[in-house]
Amino acid sequence: MWTQIRAVCTQRHYACRRTFFAVAHLNPSRYRRHANHLSQQAAALYGHHASTCQALVYTNHGDPSSVIRLEDLDLPQLGTKDVLLKILAAPINPSDINMIQGTYAILPDLPAVGGNEGVAQVMEVGSQVKSLQIGDWVIPKDAGLGMWRTAAVLKEDDVISVPNDIPMLCAATLGVNPCTAFRMLSDFESLKPGDSVIQNAANSGVGQAVIQLAAARGINTINVVRDRPEFTQLSDRLKALGASHVIKEEDLRRPEMKELFQTCPRPKLALNAVGGKSATELLRHLQLGGSMVTYGGMSKQPVTVPVSALIFKDVKICGFWVTQWKREHSHDSTAFRSMLDQLCSLIRQKKLSAPVCTEVRLHDYRKALDVAMQPFTSAKQVLIT
Repeated sequence: MWTQIRAVCTQRHYACRRTFFAVAHLNPSRYRRHANHLSQQAAALYGHHASTCQALVYTNHGDPSSVIRLEDLDLPQLGTKDVLLKILAAPINPSDINMIQGTYAILPDLPAVGGNEGVAQVMEVGSQVKSLQIGDWVIPKDAGLGMWRTAAVLKEDDVISVPNDIPMLCAATLGVNPCTAFRMLSDFESLKPGDSVIQNAANSGVGQAVIQLAAARGINTINVVRDRPEFTQLSDRLKALGASHVIKEEDLRRPEMKELFQTCPRPKLALNAVGGKSATELLRHLQLGGSMVTYGGMSKQPVTVPVSALIFKDVKICGFWVTQWKREHSHDSTAFRSMLDQLCSLIRQKKLSAPVCTEVRLHDYRKALDVAMQPFTSAKQVLIT
């Protein structure tokens, strides 16, 4: 019954939204009247019937394929400052997996709905909602809201709007990886065109965003990936995104690196998502006074810093967590807004694209989770509702 209702409401709403934008463009005075009519229509078609949703829920921590269940959940009544959302797409990120396993830095109260990222469409707004209207696309401002579901009622302040003229997968994957890449390229070193950045895990979601954002600014990227049978294809794909150099982990310790640095300067900035020996090798190639920023630890090995790097090269060792950045700037909406606007502008200019994604229906979540947890995964799993 829920699927039938949701399909009818979605189809009718898109028809309404096309009319809505046409009226707004042709006649601004009619825009306001049509918006009110559309709000009532959406409430009748969607909000009134959407008393439940389907969600991927876990009641205890553990292996995601074992503890996640698809369940029907009751939706709360819409408050005056709430919005009713239809979730359009929600990716499976490593942090989502860690949260379900119980190993992440923040853990929601149980039972919880999985998923920290995604894009949703506003279907109904409370009477005191000021910043959003029906038809808007929104993404979460913070982690832990639970986006692996078909619908949600959230506070207006829990979400932030994004333009609905960008590709849906770009919007669904905008709030974590591109934001992480943007901040790391902006906040630790003053990078100018011609400068260099070195990173491991370059084929990750963050790594692909770093490549594209750096290329848009004229910054060289030295991209380190693990060896694999399809290395040549991966290298070609990263270079198509704008990568200056793509090398294997073992190449970091070879004399050929000196030849590479004849074509571009030594990096001011190293971005580490792996830890262990890989991080130590990144440090070796930093220029004097450079910074290494760690934002992940895929190897589960500690970062070892040679004393000589600290004393003689004066390198700086930093960490970054985009969730913490968002929370520190939660009272300054302009900072997050400005970053999203710049990222969306690059998307429109086709200078920033989503990582390779595989769209999976919500009821096929087990397959998506299994693929997401495999090594050398080449595509991000995105749940479509």
